[in-house]
Amino acid sequence: VMLVHYDDESKPETGTKLYEKLITDDQVDLLIGPYSSGVTMAASTVTEKYNFPMVSSGASASEIWERGYKNIFGLYTPAETYMDQILEFGKSKGLKKVALIYENTEFPRGVANGVKFKAKQLGMRIVFEEEYGKASTDFASMIIKIKSKKVDMVIGGSYLPDSTAFMRQAKENRLYAKVFAFAVGPALPDFGANLGLDAEGVMGNTQWEPTFNLPGIKEFTEKYKQKYGHEPGYHAAGGYGAGQVLEAAVKKAGSMDRDKLRAALAGLDTVNSFGRFKVDASGKQIGKPGYTVQWIDGVRHVILPAEAATAKLVYPFKDWGKR
Repeated sequence: VMLVHYDDESKPETGTKLYEKLITDDQVDLLIGPYSSGVTMAASTVTEKYNFPMVSSGASASEIWERGYKNIFGLYTPAETYMDQILEFGKSKGLKKVALIYENTEFPRGVANGVKFKAKQLGMRIVFEEEYGKASTDFASMIIKIKSKKVDMVIGGSYLPDSTAFMRQAKENRLYAKVFAFAVGPALPDFGANLGLDAEGVMGNTQWEPTFNLPGIKEFTEKYKQKYGHEPGYHAAGGYGAGQVLEAAVKKAGSMDRDKLRAALAGLDTVNSFGRFKVDASGKQIGKPGYTVQWIDGVRHVILPAEAATAKLVYPFKDWGKR
């Protein structure tokens, strides 16, 4: 297998040009999607134009699958469900007041929409909501406003840089809540490496961890570690899992004919080293569960659901003045 790849620089317009190039100039046989919901939105418009099935290995915003496209198949748990377990835990502790912040791009908006829906369902109140610009890292004024609301939970639809910056400034401004939770950021090793002790107790979401009981996970993790010198994160595992999904689809179709591949992907129900792959009629992932992580004693642990937990959840978040 020859892998053809390019750097889209996290720009949707660049992703559009590169997927056009992959299909027309490089004439690839199979396609794996880019990272981020924004670039995937752009790339999937190209693949739909050429009627070329693509496995999305790095996107979870539901709006990708709300356009009636037939050629985009998701690997990740949808963004709208990311915070469900954390909100359910908060409800079990009697927490009611939630502050919701999120970047104004596709994936974080999906997370925020899910939080609003779930909070309403649970009878919790969002007493502060604010959207911020892409790549924002100055949250001081926002934190002061949140502080005045005396919230129980702070939830962020975020990536690594903004969630890290927010927690630094939360400490500086002595913002306290019983739960701090962010999408993406806390699931990555750099969150703990960058924040040190200030990461303690912060919750987040993960699509995958090397501790899961999945077929082939040990072999993949060991080989990845040998090659790159560190354990894989869920982004790497998703890339590998997307390859396994394509492999299963090609075997099922007995061909790389695009119509046969599309039908095979639509009907596939399989478990690989990344987890279960099963999509609905739109191509959105419905078979894979979500997982919640927390930084405990300098280590990122799975805490929810209980059957996958590697440590007991630490609650409440420890006050800055008592650390």
